[in-house]
Amino acid sequence: MVATSRPEPPLLLDTSAVLTLIEDEAGADRVEAALRLESTLVPWPVLLEAHYIMLRDEGQAEADRCTALLRQVGVGIIWGMDEATMLTAARIKAHHRVSLADALIAAFAVRAGAVLLHKDPEFESLAGEVLMERLPCAILQA
Repeated sequence: MVATSRPEPPLLLDTSAVLTLIEDEAGADRVEAALRLESTLVPWPVLLEAHYIMLRDEGQAEADRCTALLRQVGVGIIWGMDEATMLTAARIKAHHRVSLADALIAAFAVRAGAVLLHKDPEFESLAGEVLMERLPCAILQA
């Protein structure tokens, strides 16, 4: 019998991962490597959050640059949402203390069978329910 290797699940980037790359924080190299994979996904709520955060903090030009960067690298952007994803997000939101955007992003990861790449502590409550890879976080010093 020949052993067949299972393909690696795709990565799905959270907003915190995108901002890690933009801000060149710890873990930016991992996000950059993920963006080189054809299977990496970014759902529309991540684009929405990244765009409004950049717009608020850095202005229109930087917000547009961030969105253009994600589109330019050819990452798989998930623009639509089906009923099953909506129901998954509703279940996650009902049973966990996460924002609506994070419930949606986690639901996209679950439905795609993807590993959620993030450094958002809000996702900790979803351990065991969502495949995750945590990026390093900066340690706050007193």
